[in-house]
Amino acid sequence: MSAITDAVRGAAPKPAHPLGQSVRDSLVVAKRNLIRMSRIPEMVIFGLIQPIMFVVLFTYVFGGSMQIGGSTSATDYTNFLMAGIFAQTVTFATAGAGAGIADDMHKGLIDRFRSLPMARGAVLTGRTLADLVQTALTLLVLAVVAVLVGWRVGSDGNTNAGRVLAAFGLLLLLGYAFTWIGALIGLSVRTPEAATSGGLIWLFPVTFISNAFVDTSNMTPWLRHIAEWNPFSATVQACRVLFANPGQSTSDAWPMQHPVWASLIYSVLIVLIFRTLAVRKYRSATA
Repeated sequence: MSAITDAVRGAAPKPAHPLGQSVRDSLVVAKRNLIRMSRIPEMVIFGLIQPIMFVVLFTYVFGGSMQIGGSTSATDYTNFLMAGIFAQTVTFATAGAGAGIADDMHKGLIDRFRSLPMARGAVLTGRTLADLVQTALTLLVLAVVAVLVGWRVGSDGNTNAGRVLAAFGLLLLLGYAFTWIGALIGLSVRTPEAATSGGLIWLFPVTFISNAFVDTSNMTPWLRHIAEWNPFSATVQACRVLFANPGQSTSDAWPMQHPVWASLIYSVLIVLIFRTLAVRKYRSATA
């Protein structure tokens, strides 16, 4: 009898490892969202139009009037500008992520997901991974447009393909981190419209009180300190260093002196903090 019991126990399927189940569930949800995006192409198209408009408008409207490193060359400003535009693009995707989650909440889809035997957080992780894929596609198209308007890397001869890819990796990491903030906002509001508004309100000061579009040395001291310790500014500075573009800050602030490390640390901390908060909110949120 004991042998039979042991045999039956041996034949029973082993429970799935929590980490493996979480990964599988997250990928399933990510696939679902990517399929949804492919069936609504206007979501991707409209997401591409805005950053392209920023590139064209800033380049041709402000290009000849902005002073970068003592030069008013439109080419220098274009090279200075693009790191900021890239960073702005990945962070503005946050509003769309929040609106998407709020829409799923409004339709009751989140409640249905929570009724399934899924890993906690898989729905949010899958959604953020799908948004990361869309952001990567947007960055690729935007980089092509930037080259067409005159952006170049390696102006000091001290860059290579690895450094360029590292810069885009930091941008995607920042975008992924900010998407978790969008997820928390989407779970905290009642409608997609509120999520969109809530997602943009805080993004404007984060992106404009920074080194993205102007040299921070021209700001008043108290505003300059905020800009230099802004996580967004750290990623922009890191990209300028890796792209070898002009306009790199000479500030003594630690994030400006060690921008690559600062960008990594900021992004990882944002993911850890806001993923924890978003998953906790997901457990208790109701449509």
